[in-house]
Amino acid sequence: MTIPATLLQNKKVLLAVTGSIAAYKAIELARLFYKAGAQVKVVMTQAATKFVTPLTFEAISGNKVLLESNEDWSGEHNHIGLAKWADTVVVAPATANTIAKLANAIADNILLQTLLAYDGKKVLAPSANTNMITHPITQANMKMLAIADYEFVDTQTKELACRTTGEGALAEPLDIFYTTAKILLQDDFWADRRVIVTGGGTIEKIDEVRYISNFSSGKMASALACALHLLGADVNLIATRFDSDLPKGVHTIDVESSLEMLEYLQDSIRVAKKGKLSKPTLMREEHIHLIQKTPYLFMAAAVSDYIPKHPQTGKLKKATLGDAWCLELKQNIDILENIDKEGIVTVGFKAEMNEEDALQNAEAMLRKKRLDAVCLNVLKNSKDFGKETNEVTFITKEQKSFLPNKDKLSLAFEILQKAKSLQ
Repeated sequence: MTIPATLLQNKKVLLAVTGSIAAYKAIELARLFYKAGAQVKVVMTQAATKFVTPLTFEAISGNKVLLESNEDWSGEHNHIGLAKWADTVVVAPATANTIAKLANAIADNILLQTLLAYDGKKVLAPSANTNMITHPITQANMKMLAIADYEFVDTQTKELACRTTGEGALAEPLDIFYTTAKILLQDDFWADRRVIVTGGGTIEKIDEVRYISNFSSGKMASALACALHLLGADVNLIATRFDSDLPKGVHTIDVESSLEMLEYLQDSIRVAKKGKLSKPTLMREEHIHLIQKTPYLFMAAAVSDYIPKHPQTGKLKKATLGDAWCLELKQNIDILENIDKEGIVTVGFKAEMNEEDALQNAEAMLRKKRLDAVCLNVLKNSKDFGKETNEVTFITKEQKSFLPNKDKLSLAFEILQKAKSLQ
């Protein structure tokens, strides 16, 4: 998935690097933040400079690295100045030693002083030997930090620098990036709202080795799921194909046929309607009410219009079929038209190739299937499927809004902004 150059525009990220062999991965993390449009500054412990030079981070970020040796009180280049400047702080990698000191409010180096001075949400990505990370005291320290506005990114199990294989390896930079982006981009409207997204072309079996499908890549659905996750929604992605770089917090259900998609979709809608309650809101004096957020469905899947009438077990033999094979098809159930949409905001997706009739067909879909909105995508040919960019017309009963061509994640954010008005 392409990460837009404006995703974190105007956001300020302070990267805190401690003395771990995994410090080299912080270089890639800094690059991800910078390429996503964030302003990046770095603070390093003296031990961290033994693994990576400050010059490397300065070249990537364009900002001077804060060290014990260059703290300056004539301006903002000090631990108080950086703590005030940052929108969030990311500690990656975080050694067991740093975790222990943070949990006990010890501030005996420039990095710890900066973290103690920062009062906002922070991300912490541990990196340590397996025995060190699983030690009961380290685990207790992490629990202590979890209630002090630290969001943890779990370690990996892999071969460590000590030549053993086990838990303790630093999370992938992209996972740390997504965790940070979610903190920076959280939106009150979408936060904790249950949202279902469907995607990809359904796969309808002819026999055990052949099937009918279409060119839908599922990339737009993955982009929507990613954007929703970063905005704080509780996302359930039901699809036949997924982007390989989805955030780990997105719940995915891998399906094949339209029947399988329908079954999982119906179950997901039932769960979504039970609602995930938001934080208590004071409505009247002495009375606190829990507000249930209306769930959303984005039906971006390309469901087969026709399916084999008599799917076969095993493999059909060419010798049995003969020179000509007439495959009998039957009309498939229209999932979007037949599901229970009461109490859920529903957005359909419509792909058309005839530009003259596209708008009329999309409006007919809006009425016939009783939808709240339709995203119309006019394609030139099959090569338009699977592209990294897209454009749609967002259609409701009241208005039509053209969203011009851009990368699919940026487009997803624009669609979600439009979808806010549907509730």
